[in-house]
Amino acid sequence: MNILVCVKRVPLTGGKIVLTDDERAISTRHLGFTVSPHEECGVEEAVRLIEQHGGSSTVLTLGPPEAEEQLRDMMALGVDRAVHLVTDGSEEWDPQATAGAIVDAIRSQPDPYDLILFGNESADAGNYQVAIRVAHKLGLPVVTGVKGIDVQGDGQVRLAQEVPGGRDVYLVPMPAVVTVKEGLNLPRYPSVPGRLRAKRKPVESATPSRPQPRLEMVRLVLPPGSGKQTEVLGSGAEAAGAVVGVLRELGLV
Repeated sequence: MNILVCVKRVPLTGGKIVLTDDERAISTRHLGFTVSPHEECGVEEAVRLIEQHGGSSTVLTLGPPEAEEQLRDMMALGVDRAVHLVTDGSEEWDPQATAGAIVDAIRSQPDPYDLILFGNESADAGNYQVAIRVAHKLGLPVVTGVKGIDVQGDGQVRLAQEVPGGRDVYLVPMPAVVTVKEGLNLPRYPSVPGRLRAKRKPVESATPSRPQPRLEMVRLVLPPGSGKQTEVLGSGAEAAGAVVGVLRELGLV
């Protein structure tokens, strides 16, 4: 079995998100980088499937030279090799251009992939188009939002989606494109030996040419915060009555 997992270098979302002055990108000056939780689950699932069925796994990203760090992190989890489509990092590639570069990389590989895994959407822009565009260009079946993968012995893969009231289950012939959601599995932590092995694993690099963009980024908008309010109830013993009143309003006493 041959599995490809596509990941994206995204800013850590635990900190405060600040936009650049032109409101066309996230300011990453004080942010670290990672891959999205969906994609981590995709990498973990690829490693588990190769452990179960044998074969080879590959992780691919399109991003600046610094994105090799994320590729090494994923190989530390057990992925065999990596493909880095290197960009200059000056501008975000739109979904159409990204899908085109990924398709060209897939077609250039000597061995076909049985499964091509994506995260359900990117953790920064929330984009969910790339996997579907890749599947369309390759003429492959695609199932999105998957939280269960079971490779069958007859060249098919059983895919499960969680839906209100139960699950939808699909039997899909391979090769296929699948987008996975967080909760598919519990990703492992990279071990020290795994990190050392990842430093020696091959990273194939290529520099795709960016086509003329057909989608225009106007600006980004941060969602409004929930807002916080502080009410001073008093100080010392005189505040005790007010505190009891609040607890009663909340039904705690």
